[in-house]
Order: sequence, then structure tokens, then C-alpha cells
Amino acid sequence: MSEAAPPLGARRRPLVLCVLDGLGERSETEGNAVARAQTPRLTALAEAYPRTTLAASGVDVGLPEGLTGCSASGHLNLGAGRVPRSERSRIDEALAAEKLATNEVLAHTFTIAKEILNSRLHLFCLVSGSDVHASRAHLHEVIRMAQFFEVQVVLHVFLDGRQPSPRSAWELLEPIEDMLKGTGVIGTLSGRYYAMDRDGRWDRARKAYEAIVRGPAERSASVFEALQEAYAMGLTEERIEPVRIGDYEGMQGSFMADFSSKTPSWEWFGEEVGLSLNVRADRLRQLSAMFVRRNVPEEVLEWLSDRGRAMYAFQEHCFRTLTEHDPALQLPTAFPREHVTESLGEVIAAAGLKQLRCGESEKAAHVTWMFSGGRETPFEGEERRILPSPRDVASHVERPEMNATAVAAETAAAVKSGAYDFILVNFANPDVLGHTGNLDVATRAVEAVDAAVGVIADAVLAGDGVLMVTSAHGNCEEMLDEEGRPHADHTRNPVPFHYVSASEPGIGLRSGGRLEDVAPTLLELLGLPQPAVMTGRSLRVRV
Repeated sequence: MSEAAPPLGARRRPLVLCVLDGLGERSETEGNAVARAQTPRLTALAEAYPRTTLAASGVDVGLPEGLTGCSASGHLNLGAGRVPRSERSRIDEALAAEKLATNEVLAHTFTIAKEILNSRLHLFCLVSGSDVHASRAHLHEVIRMAQFFEVQVVLHVFLDGRQPSPRSAWELLEPIEDMLKGTGVIGTLSGRYYAMDRDGRWDRARKAYEAIVRGPAERSASVFEALQEAYAMGLTEERIEPVRIGDYEGMQGSFMADFSSKTPSWEWFGEEVGLSLNVRADRLRQLSAMFVRRNVPEEVLEWLSDRGRAMYAFQEHCFRTLTEHDPALQLPTAFPREHVTESLGEVIAAAGLKQLRCGESEKAAHVTWMFSGGRETPFEGEERRILPSPRDVASHVERPEMNATAVAAETAAAVKSGAYDFILVNFANPDVLGHTGNLDVATRAVEAVDAAVGVIADAVLAGDGVLMVTSAHGNCEEMLDEEGRPHADHTRNPVPFHYVSASEPGIGLRSGGRLEDVAPTLLELLGLPQPAVMTGRSLRVRV
């Protein structure tokens, strides 16, 4: 066993943690965008400074055994310094113990639909071969609960288009349709590009909203026909425009007015119940906000109207979620978020130190509240600089570099300013472009990030600081499946960890680490005591 590294004589500044989201470690080169890319800066760092790998999937990050890692769990573990119990694991435990039906919020959901409104239950769920954002097991159990409570269901399906291939939805949806017979129907179909946008492109979410609630929408006779029509147009499932299926006409509702006020105002209210089954919070924030007309821009409110009258898809307390999507929406939640206390960010703030979180808007949530253990508001002394992801292209495929150059420049300037004790920076490119299944553009994405890391490394080394480079999970290192088809989703591979410090001879990195070990390593460098709740261990060892 390696001997622990000696304590530092003085705090090292600047201290930077750089997360290359979606860049995993894999020795095979076939279909490996990381191995295929020209990465002179990362290669040079690996040759000159200590490097190891970290476990970043399954139970090592608080997810079920064998499940791929993801950006949410990865950043949560990086910031927590421990393996928090995820909402997904809590739901799975309740399901295994046959206690999901006794959950108070879920049971009340069916009571409202059956006994109070006598309405249908609208379910919202990503259906995918990968269970990162939502679980088909959860969906199946809720459908069984609807059968037990004799409540009719309308399922609104969001398609992944990423796993196991960009065209695999029918084999996933056919058994769900069979299960729904006599209990409900699939009402709409939408690619996640529209329904699950998280980057402020409200016009995309608007198309899903109108198909689901009220407004213009295309129609297909069946799910199978909708898929075939999309394929004929060359669309992957992620990009399928929202479409109504069969006889679905939208949500049932009516105009109502409050005559107790001096000036009654007529507004349209839906008269049904909704339940979001997505486990990941960030991807359904926008659509959920539109459903309840809260926390949306002024221009979006104008869309949510009928003949100048405000539209509410759901009445108060009638739209519910399996996990908390956004605390600002104040929605009834079956499995509320368990906030992480004494996270890295909190410990840094308590010590009176300054920290910066930097990234582009595609991953804003990850460097902010996810890294902070669920805390939405910044800590004392925490600054956030979120640069916009490109909006002048229809797809990031057209610009795999995204905004990496600007993010790197912003981070390097912050390093040189000397104003911060700790800087967290995220590069979204490897993950975002890895999800396209396009090996060429993913390779370009890795090369862009390599150049960006070089800019940051130069600034850190010039200031005699410390740079750590890692990832939240794997993706673009494995872009072909065993049959040679495009693989466009996360992986279970470990992730690299580089330790770049020019002033620490005799320091190496231990093996067998995982993401929870990064925060204790950072605290050691900051000269701050590690909280007892952090179970991770510093990766630094004497060599």
C-alpha cells in the first residue's frame, strides 16, 4: 500500500478542477474518439505528471449495479466527496420492496385522478434502452398501479435516440403498448431534442407543450407509423418532432373565472392529472415550468395562452413528479431530493475562500447545483460564469468545438487574476458530441477540448498552481457497439485523472480510486480539514 503524501507547507493557489464530461478511459482503439483524436496537450500532461483512472459508474457513484455513469451522478460525487444515495436507488429500493404503491404522493396522485377529478392520468417519461434519465421498470410499475386503481393513462413518450442505437424505439415501445391495452394509450411522441431541452431553447419545448396540452401539432395514426415517417425523413429518434398519436386531441380543460374578484379574469385550466417519471431533474425543468406557468421568461408566458387568456395545463397540485425537477416550481414530489451537506463547495465557503464555477450553458446545472449537492443558490464567495452554448447552429454537429475556446479563455483569465482559491470548469464537448454517434465529430470535439486544457494548464503552471483533469463519466471513448453499429450513449468505463503540479517532486497517485476521492484531494491541497461525512480518500501518495 502506498504511503500517504506529506502535508503541504502552504496552500496552493490557483487550484483548478477541469471536468472533461463524457471522456472515458478505454484501451481498445476501435470506435474510440479519444484514441483517434490528436491530443498533444493531454498526452504531454500524462507523460510529465502523475495520472491514474477513477471508477465512475454503477455502485461506485451511487447508482444500481451495472448502470452507466452520467453527468449528474458524476458531478454530485465529485463535489460531495462521498457516494450519496441517489433518488434512483431510493426508488429502486421501494420498487423491490413492493412499497412504491404506498408512497404518499403517488397514492394521492391516483386518488385525485380517480375520486376528485375523475380524469385521465398523463404520464411523462423518456423511454430508452439506457435507464439514465428514466427507468422503464418505474414506468411499468406505475402502469400496473393505474390498472389497480382503474385510472386511464395517457403516456407521453420522449425518445432518446442514443441507446442502443439512434433507431431502436419500436422494440421498446411495443411491449409498453401491449401493457397499456385496456388501461390507456400513448398520446404523443417527441424526441428529447424538443421535450427535454435544458438550454433555454423554449421554442423547442413549446412544440412538445402544444402537442401534449393544446395547440397545433402533427398527427400519426400509430406509434409505428410515426417512427417510420421520421425514419423516411432521415431523422434519428432524438429529433422526431412532437406528434399526436391516434385519436389523442390534447388535454381536457375549460375556461374558468374567479368571480370573487372585482374584475374576473377568464383563464383556461386543464382538468386532468400529470406525473413526470423522469428521474434526472435538469432535462424536464423547462417543460414542467410551462405546465404550471412558473419560472418561465415573459415571452414564453405569451405562448401559454388561448385568445389572450392564460393557460394552465394543470390545476394546483395536479402536476406531480417522481423526483424534484426544480424547487422553484414547488411541485408535489414522491422522492424529494436529499441534499448533501458539507460538500466541497460548502467547506470552501465556510473557510472564507473564494471559488468560481465556469462552463457553458449546456452543462450549467452540473457545475452549479449538481456539484453543490443539490443546492441551487451560490455559496458565500462563490461566483458563476456560464457562457452560452452556440445558438447559431441547428446542431452541435455543425460546431463540435462548441464554446470550449471561450470557456478556456475565461478560466485562464480567472487563474491569472489570482482572485480565486478554487476553480471548477466543465467542458461539455465529449459528452454532447459523443451522443451523436458520429465518430468524426466526436473526435473533433476531443481535439477542441485538448487545446482548451492546454490553455488552462499553461495559466495554472505559470502561477505555480495545481490542475486536476478528470471526467464525470465515459461516452466518446466507445462509439461503436459489438456489432460495429454507432453507440451513442454513456459507458461503464473508468475515467482518467491527471494531477498537474510542477512543485511537488515525489508525489504520485494511488490506484483504485473513484470520483468521491477528488474532493478530499482538493481539500488536502487547500489545507482544509476533511469533514467526517466525506468517505473519499486523497489520491495523492508518496512515490
